[in-house]
Parts: sequence; structure tokens; C-alpha cells
Amino acid sequence: MIRIIIHGCNGKMGKVVAKLAAESHDFKIVAGVDKNISPLDFPVYSDLKDVKEEADVVIDFSYHEAVPNLVKAALQKKLPVVIATTGLSEEELKVIEEASKEIPIFKSANMSLGVNILINLVKEAAKILQQDFDIEIIEKHHNMKKDAPSGTALMIADSINQVLNDKKEYVYGRHTKTEQRKPNELGIHAVRGGTIVGEHQVIFAGHDEVITISHSAQSREIFGYGALQAAKFIINQKPGLYTMEDLVKKG
Repeated sequence: MIRIIIHGCNGKMGKVVAKLAAESHDFKIVAGVDKNISPLDFPVYSDLKDVKEEADVVIDFSYHEAVPNLVKAALQKKLPVVIATTGLSEEELKVIEEASKEIPIFKSANMSLGVNILINLVKEAAKILQQDFDIEIIEKHHNMKKDAPSGTALMIADSINQVLNDKKEYVYGRHTKTEQRKPNELGIHAVRGGTIVGEHQVIFAGHDEVITISHSAQSREIFGYGALQAAKFIINQKPGLYTMEDLVKKG
């Protein structure tokens, strides 16, 4: 049984992970970390460094500003970490990269297997269509989401740029634009409303034809399930920085 500490245990996704783990024979939540330390079915601490329980891995669904302290504490405890938090700054990403030299870290802006299959499909389409098609990304999320565009939208855009002969320039919305769209643009647009769990649409617009590749999340459980699979994967890895692509290849 894999012993897990949930970082951000009182958040929406933290509660989802706890529920899924409780329903499984493969996982046990031994402790949680959250700024809101109201008790759950396991001990809750305000800082990972204070956790007394033995664990095999930390799953993080928190806020980007909390990640550097999490990673530093995980280093001290020599614990593998699954980071699902989005909106990470360049400085925060550097902290993660440095720590991954000493502990295994799994980082993905989206823990859904389906989204990562979408990325593979989009990359193949972009290779073929890059000369004659404009590329736009539209993402939709609930009205409580703080960061925009979503980490997944940026992950999709970065994946597209990896396979293009000429890199695209990201354009975030066009509210103030009064000029014609440039061929080197890749538009990224965010919608926030209601209880939308997560929708991502990649549009390839050519002459008289449009190709759309999309993914829609029906519940948060797909992200929780993906995080648990990532935890199962990362505990057997050497120090390094791993992504959903590594998990998909293994599976």
C-alpha cells in the first residue's frame, strides 16, 4: 500500500484525491498539509516539515506560491513529489528543477490521460498543418479558477511549438488588437464561468476548412485518478523531473 501525504488536502482536488484513495486498496492517506488545518480522517499540518507520519510520496494540489516550501521540505525528507499545481512562475519552476536533481518529481499541469493524448494528436496535426493553418487554443473553466490562461492551455501551446519549424508567438486574447492576425501568432483564450470542470479546444483554421481537436472533463475525479497513477509511477523512479508523457510511455 502506497502511503500518501496530500499537500492542499482541504482544497477541492485534495478532497477528491483523499476520496479516491479511500476507495482503493492501493493507497492510504497518512497525513495532509493545508493552511486550513481543520481535521479530516487523517492528521493535518500547516507545513510538510512538521509531518510526523512516514510516507512514500507527496501529492500536491495547492497554490503556486506554496510549492517552493513544499519542495524544500520534500528534499529534507527525501520524499518523491507529484506536483499538479498550475500557475507556476519561472522562479518556482527553477526551484522544482533544482530539487529534481536529488529527488524524483512528477509535474504536470493536467493529470488527465485524455488531455495528454490530445497533446500527442495536436502535435501530429501541427507538424502537417503548420504552413497553411492558423492555430488557436480556447480553454474554459469554472468561475473559481484563479490563473488564466490555464496551465494546460500553456502546456498544449508549448507542445505545439516544440514540433514547429518556426516557433509561434503567444497572443493572449485580442481585446486591444486593431491589426490583422499575423501568421506567426498562436492565440490563447480563456473563458471563466459556472462550474465548468475543464474544456480545451485546439483550432486549426485553414482556407475554407477548420479542424478542431478538443477534450472535456466531466468531473474532477479524472485529475485525482491521474495523480494517484503518477504517485504509483514516481515512487519507483530515480531523481529527475518526470511528466505525464513518461507515464503514458510506461503504460
